[in-house]
Amino acid sequence: MAKRKASEIDASEPAFASPEGLENYPARKAYRLLEPGPVVLVSTLDTVGENIKPNLMTMGFHMVIQHEDPPLIGVIIGPWDHSYAALKKNKECVVAIPTVELAEKVVDIGNCSGDESELDKFARFGLTPVKAGKVGAPLVKECMANLECVVEDTKLVSKYNMWVLKVVRGWINPDAKEGKTMHHRGDGTFTLDGEVINLQERMTKWKEYQD
Repeated sequence: MAKRKASEIDASEPAFASPEGLENYPARKAYRLLEPGPVVLVSTLDTVGENIKPNLMTMGFHMVIQHEDPPLIGVIIGPWDHSYAALKKNKECVVAIPTVELAEKVVDIGNCSGDESELDKFARFGLTPVKAGKVGAPLVKECMANLECVVEDTKLVSKYNMWVLKVVRGWINPDAKEGKTMHHRGDGTFTLDGEVINLQERMTKWKEYQD
């Protein structure tokens, strides 16, 4: 029997009866289970065109790639995002981590595009741009944390729209650092950070990553 190609398999239907006690879950919705890292804002300096202005976009698809030497994160930003052109040209951005107090603004930022030449998202949504230390894109003062990043690797951009960023400087807002971050569940609903449990004593193999 010839082996079926992956493209010929309907991933939404189980190939066999569900195991006892389990229900089928559509593979196409896998992101809803894995996506819940904190929703972030990506700040870029838009120098594409006549106007030079800062821009913000909302993003939920990202991941940690490497702890250090250097610290690397991966983000998904594609041509459908206005920030794509700025990131491609300037090779830098700021990844800002908001708390739940900014939830509605974060969603609203994701509903409008920087394509509008006169749109200043910082001004429209009452956020404060702050000069960064190592990149041209501004920090977002109201966010819990800001990570200044430069593009480290673009090998996966053309195929998967995945940029590998190197974090070159980080900032914490002491007034917001105890706030709860929000996590998109992939369907317009969000969860918030919950109770913290401390298992540092059990993690004997990873002491170098503990404070």
